[in-house]
Amino acid sequence: MFLPFTLRDMTLVNRVVVSPMATYSATDGMPGDFHLVHLGARAMGGAGLVFTEMTCVTPEGRITPGCTGLWTDAQALAWRRITDFVHTQSAAKICLQLGHSGPKGSTRLGWDGMDQPLAEGNWPLLAPSPIAWSADNQIPRKITRAEMDTIRVAFVAATQRGVEAGFDMIELHAAHGYLLSAFISPLTNKRTDAYGGSLANRLRFPLEVFEAMREAWPTERPMSVRISATDWVEGGITGEASVETARAFKQAGADLIDVSAARPRARPSRSMAGCSRRPMPTASATRPASPPWPSATSPSRTRSTPSSPPARADLAALARPHLSDPHFTLRAAAAQGYRAQAWPNPYLAGKAQLERAQEKAAAETPI
Repeated sequence: MFLPFTLRDMTLVNRVVVSPMATYSATDGMPGDFHLVHLGARAMGGAGLVFTEMTCVTPEGRITPGCTGLWTDAQALAWRRITDFVHTQSAAKICLQLGHSGPKGSTRLGWDGMDQPLAEGNWPLLAPSPIAWSADNQIPRKITRAEMDTIRVAFVAATQRGVEAGFDMIELHAAHGYLLSAFISPLTNKRTDAYGGSLANRLRFPLEVFEAMREAWPTERPMSVRISATDWVEGGITGEASVETARAFKQAGADLIDVSAARPRARPSRSMAGCSRRPMPTASATRPASPPWPSATSPSRTRSTPSSPPARADLAALARPHLSDPHFTLRAAAAQGYRAQAWPNPYLAGKAQLERAQEKAAAETPI
């Protein structure tokens, strides 16, 4: 858990990652004080790598009206304030996740109805095929070749702004049913042109976007891709297809594959994807192609991940545990007796008190 990890010229102080998590707290795509405190607190909490939420490349590519964006220079300046804080006040690195909502856009804030359309003010959606995400969502319009070019350019422009904003790493979101994920999944891509049919064809546009981003991103900084390892639905993406997807992105220059899943309303089944409901075995299946990041929910699971046999993951990404405990990593280090974990200088007195309390508790525990 506490071994360093290096990708290109970026070295993480440990293997704990704060996953990208939507917070629905931006106005017109602009990150503000909430994002500074939210991401800054988790960086100061000891994680080696902190992700932004999915940051959208166009206003129409937002999931909700509260999603962050990077389609203006003003947004880049706001993000720079956050990356500067992370770099000066913690040992963490910070990764920008870029995406486009596709058929899952124009929905309410998470606490007002997850994936439910806005009550008013909906904007039109684009997708590889005119297939709605669910019966509740609007039917998207089939994206044209010209619109694909426009969106690729938007990803590149956001990538260039990410460089100026000072991010250490960048991730392309190609999971969860959003635009690029919708291209990859046979459930949502029914095209009959060069961008539909075989897996190689369905990967064509996501790879075009990634390759253009990789060219715009500094060579010394790493890039990752988030993919859905399984759709959990018969006829959808399987673990075997995800291995091929990981290999294709690795060949295009990806340094890591961030393994997730899609179709949350579906019922997971071992028979569909050859993996368990938890993402760890799914991540392991893709590792021969490119190192993945599974989920972990406790220090004991996280601790075992990097030091396990080579088929396991390189990093452990935690989402909700970091919402309830921004200092998850600091507490885990103290609990496991790892004294070299870096704490912010203003918090060192708390570190000493926590370690003394745990040593006392251990001494009082009967053998």
